[in-house]
Amino acid sequence: MFPRPPPRSCDTFVALPPAAAGGRVVFGKNSDRPADEVQEVVHFPAAAHPPGAALECTYIKIDQVEKTHAVVLSRPSWLWGAEMGANEHGVCIGNEAVWGREEICDDEALLGMDLVRLGLERADTAEKALAVIVDLLEKYGQGGNCMESHMVFTYHNSFLIADRKEAWVLETSGKYWAAEKVEGGVRNISNQLSITTKIDREHPELKEYAKSKGWWDGEKEFDFAATYSYVNTARMTTSRGRYCEGYKLLNKHKGSITSEIMMQILRDKESGINMEGGFMTTGSMVSVLPQQPNLPCVHFFTGTPDPARSVFKPFIFVPNIPQLLKTSSPTFGHDDPVKKQPRFQNKPDRRHELYKKHESAAVVMETIEGQGKEMLKEIQELEKQKISEMESILQNACFDINQVVNLFSQCVEEELKIYS
Repeated sequence: MFPRPPPRSCDTFVALPPAAAGGRVVFGKNSDRPADEVQEVVHFPAAAHPPGAALECTYIKIDQVEKTHAVVLSRPSWLWGAEMGANEHGVCIGNEAVWGREEICDDEALLGMDLVRLGLERADTAEKALAVIVDLLEKYGQGGNCMESHMVFTYHNSFLIADRKEAWVLETSGKYWAAEKVEGGVRNISNQLSITTKIDREHPELKEYAKSKGWWDGEKEFDFAATYSYVNTARMTTSRGRYCEGYKLLNKHKGSITSEIMMQILRDKESGINMEGGFMTTGSMVSVLPQQPNLPCVHFFTGTPDPARSVFKPFIFVPNIPQLLKTSSPTFGHDDPVKKQPRFQNKPDRRHELYKKHESAAVVMETIEGQGKEMLKEIQELEKQKISEMESILQNACFDINQVVNLFSQCVEEELKIYS
């Protein structure tokens, strides 16, 4: 079996002290998806569920748990899960498509994006989220079309999971997996297996399965990426791929990484991290996770394509946050083509209000020089102002809950005003 051509989608980053400034953890992700796919930003409050309740994910039903945490998600608007998100306890997760030697199952199971949301809803630390994901992977498996199309696009998944204290990289191949703990410095994942010989947790049959397939002789040191994929792990950080480019950008700023630096990395077009073309960056996220528990975590989302022409808007978890209406896509209930069999026979208009206005504004920014430059300058100033306000909250450890409850929605309104 020959390796597939190099995939193109997504990059996730984390910087921990001392690489991150101010004793904070900084998390970031670009979601690279089909260029016409709408990404929405949605909030779901914490909830209690009756015993024996079932949960309908994108394709399958699974057992629901007794309590779920509040989450904020950036997700392709046609599915249940998420590309990236955070929960009220400061856990952040982003996932990547990965391919390797193990064949990919096209059968409908849990999508990697479903596992992102499930990890956030069910765990209050990064380590617990890792346990949630691998348990669900074992019980239900991963699989199903990852694109809103009758053309099938499937993959295995890797995950970067972070909280206020540490991060974990979890990489999968079918039901098999390896995990690496990150306690300091920087780490990134892209569309390739990247865990080599530092394996802190693993599927109990990971090595035996590799031996049974003839991928590992049982003698030399076990290297997960080299064994389960076609990656030359000796050249991972020197070859000209997005994983390597991301690694270089993180290391360039090591010791001074802030939310602004992470946004700068996500906007980098030369490296391919801010992707353009048939697959492009359709949504971006940056989170600041202070190590002091009395300080709030701040999560920034664009909810629009191309971070270079988007605003990172802040979100802080507080009680009674209203629905994020202007970044929520329309819903179609049982008439949704995703829910009908055969699936994906047509594609409804899923654009939310911010997406529509941004779509028109992006044309102006690209084609009408004077007006476009002025508009870009205004959204950059809006973002800078919001970052400054969030820094003040983090420095002074106090904020007005009544103002923060509408923080994200208010920033969306200010962005829409610029586009109008």
